[in-house]
Amino acid sequence: MSVLAALRTALRGGTVTVVDLTAPLSEHTPIICLPPERGQPWPFSREVISNFDEPGPTVYWNNIRLSEHTGTHFDAPAHWLSGRGGEDVGQVAPGRLVAPAAVIDMSAEAEKDPDFLLRREHVEAWTAEHGPLPEDGWLLYRTGWDARAGDPERFINERHTPGVAPDCARWLAEETSLAGFGVETVGTDAGLAGDFEPPYPCHWYLHGAGKYGLTQLRNLAMLPPTGALLLASPLPIVGGSGSPARVLALVETPEGA
Repeated sequence: MSVLAALRTALRGGTVTVVDLTAPLSEHTPIICLPPERGQPWPFSREVISNFDEPGPTVYWNNIRLSEHTGTHFDAPAHWLSGRGGEDVGQVAPGRLVAPAAVIDMSAEAEKDPDFLLRREHVEAWTAEHGPLPEDGWLLYRTGWDARAGDPERFINERHTPGVAPDCARWLAEETSLAGFGVETVGTDAGLAGDFEPPYPCHWYLHGAGKYGLTQLRNLAMLPPTGALLLASPLPIVGGSGSPARVLALVETPEGA
């Protein structure tokens, strides 16, 4: 049996499960709030073109308006000054969008402290228990923040959201073989990271190293610490700094599930 045929059999037989890591995209999707002097991203909105009515008796469809960085989305290196001239989202090779994923669970810490920062020692403790980070793969940072997604005010939380310490962000970017970093929060950086040195270190270091970001993920609690295969599918926007994405994970179904 070919590898793909075996995968299809596993999916149909339930020994491999598809987990949707994507938050629903609607007019209620939380968006990042920037200082007033900064440009502001558009929230998701839509306008009906026709709905089986006079403009289109046989068709329902909409025009939509949103930022490239709305909802569950993919950040390309070109998104940040440190990655200027690097890959835009339309240039990311398809093979880079399918990769192994590791999940580090710091939800208990983030529940106690919404400004909790992931540090290098946390990741090293994880690797001591689970093995090395996946080469050309993703580190997914579980904080439990997806539980707040239904309440935009609690989700943004006046910018008090967990993130990554600057030295850890630099280490992940420059000294690991990761392809990217994914989070449950509105952006890859902590809510207060504009006050860090450098500001927004995940963006600065990861994109400067040609690495990617995924944000507003959910259902990370359904993934094992290792062994998941992640599929990210941003739109190939020519010159785009990022794109809303559908993000899926393939996991082996636990025995007895």
